[in-house]
Amino acid sequence: MQKIFTPLFLLLAMLCFSNYAISQAPNAPIVVSPEVHPDNTVTFRYLAPAAKEVKLNTQFEKTPVTMTKDAAGIWSATVGPMKPDMYPYSFVVDGTTVADPKNSAIFPNEGFQNSVVEITGKSPLVHTLQNVPHGTLAYRYYNSKELGTRPVVIYTPPGYEKEQAKKYPVLYLLHGTTDTEETWTKVGRANIILDNLIAQSKAQPMIIVMPYGRAYPVISKSSGSLRNWENLQEFKKDFQSNLLPFVEQNYRVKKDKNSRAIAGFSGGGGETLYLGLNNPDMFGWVCGFAPGMLKEEFDRNNAVAFANPTQTNQQLKLFWIGVGKEDMLYPVVTEYLQVLDSKKIKHETFISEGGHTWMNCKLYLSTIAQKLFK
Repeated sequence: MQKIFTPLFLLLAMLCFSNYAISQAPNAPIVVSPEVHPDNTVTFRYLAPAAKEVKLNTQFEKTPVTMTKDAAGIWSATVGPMKPDMYPYSFVVDGTTVADPKNSAIFPNEGFQNSVVEITGKSPLVHTLQNVPHGTLAYRYYNSKELGTRPVVIYTPPGYEKEQAKKYPVLYLLHGTTDTEETWTKVGRANIILDNLIAQSKAQPMIIVMPYGRAYPVISKSSGSLRNWENLQEFKKDFQSNLLPFVEQNYRVKKDKNSRAIAGFSGGGGETLYLGLNNPDMFGWVCGFAPGMLKEEFDRNNAVAFANPTQTNQQLKLFWIGVGKEDMLYPVVTEYLQVLDSKKIKHETFISEGGHTWMNCKLYLSTIAQKLFK
């Protein structure tokens, strides 16, 4: 046994060293990026000795920031100080946008490549990882006859595994148009927000279901907003026939409509309003975060709710809309709110600062999480 083991061990060690040596080019400069400083300024760096121009794209700067190159070929820029939060950013290298290769915090998205930087500040925010009991994230898959194998990320609250007899309400949380099922946790920090709010007794323990929102491959990934009519029809079939049964068969969830909520951002907000308002027997809580919509679609996409406003008001525990003043969807959402007022459909409105950002998504989620299932 010893004669066999030793050569194998040495071979593996040599292979590992060889791979390490290849990844560590001789005299390669050390690049640290991003580097968050105590004063909340941040230095970004990118190694590209042959590049002619590198710029920094961020949501906290209105225009791209030109970076400067040192003798080692490292481009850098320091920006801020910035308000504590999480921000997406990317580099534009000779016209090509790339994520930060030195940052493992990637923004899951099918439309662009971004990294994420977190500025924590001196006091923990609602999405800051804290020393509290934590729930569990599970990467699951369910099957659809039309769409094949479908991914979904599911959060169970602290204590779920131990309290085997307890059932929980469930929030179905939908992402934006080019996002994925991972965006609500890796950028929106949904699990951390709920951990913190539950620990503070500000939110009810709940299960959060975060599915992939595009009906791919029936609907192409280049087909536009998730709130497009064709996607709504296919996603609705998948939601009702496959996702909802999968969740209720595999998790201890309460199955009455007042124990089900649905919320979503942007195109996923459009999906949320379509599913929530046209299926009042399924959801008691409907929340749109800068929901994607067009004026000419109001009547079609809200047919059931608009047909009987009195019944809509009786069936919904909460109908909530949030949008930022600088959001590109602010004008059409404002028109939608006026239509709701004219039809006397009860709703809560939250007008925030800022634009169409995941910073606002975290704000909206932390706000509605404290209202749900109470």
